[in-house]
Amino acid sequence: MAKRFQFRLATLLKIRDAKKKEAQRILGIHMAELMRLQDHQKWLHGQKNQAAHSRRADKGQAVSMETWRSIERFLVSMDRKIADTSEKIAQAQILVEKARKELTKAHQAHLTLQRLKERRQEQYNYEVSLDEQKQADELAIMRYQFNSSTAS
Repeated sequence: MAKRFQFRLATLLKIRDAKKKEAQRILGIHMAELMRLQDHQKWLHGQKNQAAHSRRADKGQAVSMETWRSIERFLVSMDRKIADTSEKIAQAQILVEKARKELTKAHQAHLTLQRLKERRQEQYNYEVSLDEQKQADELAIMRYQFNSSTAS
C-alpha cells in the first residue's frame, strides 16, 4: 500500500487562505463604511430638502426674518456637512479599491498554490496507479509461472 499524498506546501496554502479571508474581511469593513457614509449623505440631503421646503410661505402669509435667517444658516451648515461627507466618501472609495486589489492579489496567490497542489496530487495518483499496475503485472506473472509449474 502506497503512503498517502502529502503536499509539502500545505502550511503555505493555509497561510495564503488566511490572507485571502483577511482581505475579504477588510474589504467588507471598508464597503460597510462606504455604505454608511452614503446613507448619511442621503439623510443630510433629505434634511436639507426638508429645511428648504420649510422656508416656503403661502401667499399673504407673514414671513419671520429670524426664522428665515436661521433656516439659511442651517442650509449653509448642511452644505458644509454634505461636502465633508462627499470627501469622506471619496476617501472610502479609494480604500475599497485598494482592498479589492489586495483581495484579488491574495486570491490569485491562493489559486496558484491550489493549482500546484492539484497538479502534484494528479502526478502522485498517476505514479501510484503505475506502481499498482506494475505490482499487478508481477503478481500475474508469478501466478502464471506457478500454474504452469504445477501443471507439468
